[in-house]
Amino acid sequence: MAHVAPLSAAIPSFLNYCRIEKGLAPNTIAAYRQDLERLAARLGPEIPRADQLRRYLDDLSAAGLSSRSMARHLATLRNFYRYLLREGWIDGEETALLISPKFWARLPKLLTREEIEQLIAAVEGDRPTVVRDRAMIELLYASGLRVSELCRLGCSDVDRELGLVRVIGKGNRQRMVPVGKVALAAIERYLATARPQLLKGRSSPYLFVTARGGPLTRQGFWKSLAGYGRKAGLRRRLSPHVLRHSFATHLLEGGADLRSVQTMLGHADISTTQIYTHVMKSRLQSIVDTHHPRA
Repeated sequence: MAHVAPLSAAIPSFLNYCRIEKGLAPNTIAAYRQDLERLAARLGPEIPRADQLRRYLDDLSAAGLSSRSMARHLATLRNFYRYLLREGWIDGEETALLISPKFWARLPKLLTREEIEQLIAAVEGDRPTVVRDRAMIELLYASGLRVSELCRLGCSDVDRELGLVRVIGKGNRQRMVPVGKVALAAIERYLATARPQLLKGRSSPYLFVTARGGPLTRQGFWKSLAGYGRKAGLRRRLSPHVLRHSFATHLLEGGADLRSVQTMLGHADISTTQIYTHVMKSRLQSIVDTHHPRA
């Protein structure tokens, strides 16, 4: 039964499944489409076998893709091949290749706790946009939200009494994420001062808004965050996902269990969260190599 359908049939079927049954966001579906069209252009009309898929992944890694792009390709292929296995179009050899630990996977970038403090200290001032950005960065690091989730938050999604944020994540799954006092205080300041100044009497259901009254976009926040990173003197390229990775890693370093971190990040599969155990091992090895006299 394996490999009875061409990619020209399998890809649209998978994308329809993602849109209709899983309810994934248009941006996610567009990314899946782009990655799978690249796969089809490289390997031809038939569903690639395990040996072809391995060579394809090797080629992607050798092409010098960024860690973010490589991780996205892997996520696309995992989801695609799981769907093919469920539909009986493959026999499962490929899914075993994609799920097992792989040398193609690269560890996510993150900030140290000291660098986090540098970044937050760089977001200073009383201008409404700065107060808003400070609240967003504090909340992002305190909760590990995806940037799309952060920008879509409504005012009613933050329960300041209980210290919780209600998040609608991938697949329209809802989760409640606890938020610390520092982030809540930054949000309180923003709501009391900056947000009214930005809206100028207009109304908006969104928590974080622009001077035009609309929600701040992912691209807008990404650009602001990168600017604060440069101002803070951080050498690495800064993105919202770096703060999400930092949140997860610092939680685990502080003693949090993997299941709790999985829940807060909104990962459907704990195998996605397990990459952070590799991050911790890598950092520990780096610390030993740098600081131990006999390393």
